[in-house]
Amino acid sequence: MQELVAIASLGSVYLLFALGLSTAWGTIGILNFAHGAIFVSAAYGCYELLEVRQLPVPVLAVVAILIGATMSLLMQVLVFDQVRRRATSERAAETRILIGGIGVAMLPIALASHQTKNLAFGLSASGFEASIWTVGGVRVSSIQVATVVCAAGAAAALAWYLRRTRAGLALRSLGVDDQVAALMGIDRRRYAWATMAVAGGLAGLAGVLLTLNLGAISAESGDALLIKAFACVVLGGVGSTVGVVVGCFTLAASEVWVLTQTSGMWVEAVSFGIIFAVLLLRPQGIFGRQEVRRV
Repeated sequence: MQELVAIASLGSVYLLFALGLSTAWGTIGILNFAHGAIFVSAAYGCYELLEVRQLPVPVLAVVAILIGATMSLLMQVLVFDQVRRRATSERAAETRILIGGIGVAMLPIALASHQTKNLAFGLSASGFEASIWTVGGVRVSSIQVATVVCAAGAAAALAWYLRRTRAGLALRSLGVDDQVAALMGIDRRRYAWATMAVAGGLAGLAGVLLTLNLGAISAESGDALLIKAFACVVLGGVGSTVGVVVGCFTLAASEVWVLTQTSGMWVEAVSFGIIFAVLLLRPQGIFGRQEVRRV
């Protein structure tokens, strides 16, 4: 049972991080390789804020969401929009956005590394101490419960928005054919800004919750999480909210099983193995749509 708690907690962190990445990739076509940098920057911003003033955890979570949303929105406006506007074709735009995302990610990571001297940093200055409950011999912390609740709420809200609202339908239509969607009067730029802001906010929230859960993270923590999120999205299917949920908890269960049954050396290889296997056996993922090309 203790393993189930670990799977739920770890899978929820992956879910908060991967939801925005998958939605942006599956709708507006932005595969943001700076998503990990946003995650780290939000946690680092809260760390610096705590050096000035002690704040409760709920306020830190709101600050992290605002930092993540602002950073992601600025990347979209200042980098990705400009790249897309100057690209000669859709394929060229996708390639340049990938490269641009990698380049943009270097700046905040370098800043955090310099300021922390490549040491791990945490949010202990908030004075927060997680409560531990023991139920039937299973230990559960308050931060684990908060992480699961936040992830479940975010996934449910996003699924409802995409499936049950006209704005969600418009956003999904951009993922099918943005040129036809534009002819139908859908403002791609406005939806792209909103999508990137939400994606960044979720990454920021994941940053604070994971830092509180682990005690500390480093400036490079976002890179490892980005690869894991990529595995989750590929496994579940790009743009599918249900697919991301399944992918995140499958990866978390695989990692916990490897960690408890072996020496733990192969945990990091699990995500790479999943990416490789899915790309070979089912490239569209479990819940993804198979691409159809008509002549």
